Amino acid sequence: MVSTARAPGKGRKSEVARYQMYIDGKFVDAAGGKTFDVYDPATEGVIATCPAGEAEDVDRAVQAAVRAFYGGWRSVSAQERGRVLFRLAERVRARRAELAELETINSGKPIVESEYDMDDTATCFEYYGGLATKINGEVLPVPADAIAMAMREPVGIAGQIIPWNYPLMMAAWKIAPALAAGCTVVLKPAEQTPLSILKLAEDFEAVGLPPGVVNVVTGDGPGAGAPLVAHPKVRKIAFTGSAEVGKLIMRSAADQLKRVSLELGGKSPNIFFSDADFENAVDGALFGTFINQGEVCSAGSRVLVQQDIYKKFVDAAAAKAKTIRLGPGVDRETKMGPLVSAEQRDRVASYLKVGRGEAKVAAGGGTPKEFDTGWYVEPTIFYDVDNGARIAQEEIFGPVMSVIPFRDEAEAIRIANESPYGLAAAVWTRDIFKAFRVVKSLEAGIVWVNHMQPTFVEAPWGGYKMSGFGRELGHWGVEEYLETKQVFINLDEKPIGWY
Repeated sequence: MVSTARAPGKGRKSEVARYQMYIDGKFVDAAGGKTFDVYDPATEGVIATCPAGEAEDVDRAVQAAVRAFYGGWRSVSAQERGRVLFRLAERVRARRAELAELETINSGKPIVESEYDMDDTATCFEYYGGLATKINGEVLPVPADAIAMAMREPVGIAGQIIPWNYPLMMAAWKIAPALAAGCTVVLKPAEQTPLSILKLAEDFEAVGLPPGVVNVVTGDGPGAGAPLVAHPKVRKIAFTGSAEVGKLIMRSAADQLKRVSLELGGKSPNIFFSDADFENAVDGALFGTFINQGEVCSAGSRVLVQQDIYKKFVDAAAAKAKTIRLGPGVDRETKMGPLVSAEQRDRVASYLKVGRGEAKVAAGGGTPKEFDTGWYVEPTIFYDVDNGARIAQEEIFGPVMSVIPFRDEAEAIRIANESPYGLAAAVWTRDIFKAFRVVKSLEAGIVWVNHMQPTFVEAPWGGYKMSGFGRELGHWGVEEYLETKQVFINLDEKPIGWY
């Protein structure tokens, strides 16, 4: 539920929307009455307040999810669960413009990107609406006069924690497979970007979601996220975010041995061989790093370039980077908006300082001076970067590219794999044999050839090493929310016992 109130003062707009969290089919305030401010990254002004949920609110949401699960949702037919998801997709499409604008104002990303995100969100709900009726068990051949079966059943109550870079799409990636499997959900959105999922929650009842099936608790990590992970009635935790927080979640979940899937950070290598299509390669390097302001877990920010084309590549990439139009996301001419928060802007700026001490600057390297307000960072390219440098090994989560030279295929593979992360990678070459050799050698969960960043709901998404475990999307995504039960049916009429 949203209302507006006057909020005078520096840095505030004249009207500030007041949102409520969504628990048990109702919009409610936090039990403790606390709230937090939500900002527009382009103006630095407060655009909304949201309830600051705590353990009591998490418990209210979990108890509602428990009642909904055992009270009927797990027994709702797969056909009806699918229809609910189809109707949810229809609502996203019907409200595309409204949701995209809200997400742009809240996150800073360009409006064109937000519109694409709404399309992908709707497609995700549609895909799992169709998959709901395709969750099958098996009849197994066994050496006895019996029938053995493997049945698939929902895990139960799923706690889901999502990041701020793709707010509504990340919510769909988690909610849709959970509902298809028959689970109920308590979702905690990022405190920076909770607005679009709360806006969509206005349609939950209308599309046929019973109270308690999906609950949205707003708040920060310590206040709302930690109690959700620790709650004894939550059977499954799905988290997308940083490796540091992922480790905390694993430690907490270990106390109850609850199931966990983690989609964590990355430092993805984007590898360019000298035989690649040069113009497409340069564009691919820029797109792979600077899309969504570089606030992308799979960003190809380690750009590996073969020495034959190295200088030409750096010069061309730097020249194009300087033409990227920065500005408020609501401006359709904007190609790169502000970062999501002052904290994130300052974090990225600290890495720019580190980078200037570790490498050379080809483009950017600071914060633009032409904006009076907004958490902007220039699209930045460092070159002659050593792969052991901090800017090459640590996830910056901003518009910062590190260009690293390599001699041959073997060195490219070695450099690419010398990282604690393994979420994604890309290889650019016209040689199909080389492409597949490199694909097989890369330690990454997602690999692109002659492209970077596109993904489809049908394909698995997740990483190796410190980029986490478990997979989202495709049939792999719904597997994360299913238990497997063995059933043995005796067909021998003779009594069973000791012989």
